[in-house]
Amino acid sequence: QVQLVESGGGLVQAGGSLRLSCAASGGTFSSYSMGWFRQTPGAERELIAGIAWSGLMTYYSDSVKGRFTISRDNAKNTLYLQMSSLNPEDTAVYYCAAHRHPYATSRPSSEYDYWGQGTQVTVSS
Repeated sequence: QVQLVESGGGLVQAGGSLRLSCAASGGTFSSYSMGWFRQTPGAERELIAGIAWSGLMTYYSDSVKGRFTISRDNAKNTLYLQMSSLNPEDTAVYYCAAHRHPYATSRPSSEYDYWGQGTQVTVSS
């Protein structure tokens, strides 16, 4: 059983930056691929970034490519999402998730095994 806890969300002005963290415990973090999802009210949860167990393979959705960077530190059992050039359309609850396949960088949300509780990101115009 893996527990995931996100942090780093908050209110930021358009054009600003934030870094989200996802601390993992209770399992072998390095054996999982990881993903960042986001969700707005009434919408489905959207995969925006994924990373393989080693950190050497990544995926980005078109909506965040070039602005967000996913990374991980397996020694610290922590996943990160560096977000820059934020705009109001990035406002959402952001979730981290773990997938038991080590190379699952872009899989449907239903396939992920563990989820964090989410952290709110609000971008003001």
